[in-house]
Amino acid sequence: QVQLVESGGGLVQAGDSLRLSCAASGRIFSSRIMAWFRQAPGKEREFVAVISLSDSNTNYSDFVKGRFTISGDNARNTVSLQMNSLKPEDTAIYYCASTWGPRPLTQPALRDVTEYGSWGQGTQVTVSS
Repeated sequence: QVQLVESGGGLVQAGDSLRLSCAASGRIFSSRIMAWFRQAPGKEREFVAVISLSDSNTNYSDFVKGRFTISGDNARNTVSLQMNSLKPEDTAIYYCASTWGPRPLTQPALRDVTEYGSWGQGTQVTVSS
């Protein structure tokens, strides 16, 4: 089992940047896949970005492509999400998640919450207009 703890959320203004971190512990393997999801009030949890720790390949949802960057540090067992040009619609609780790998990040299943067996508690990101 993998334990995940997110940090770095906060209140920012539109156009600002924020960096989220996810610290992993437990049964961690470099072949694993790590992802960020988010959930806004009254909405379902949605896919944001994913990274393969074995080769650092990444994939993003269309609404964050070009603004957000996911990265991993195998030595420190951390995954980060750099968020630039934040918009009010980015306001949500952001969750880190982990699943088995390696496999192609283009698999539609990797955008589905049910594919991930380990989740963090989430960190709140609020973007004011």
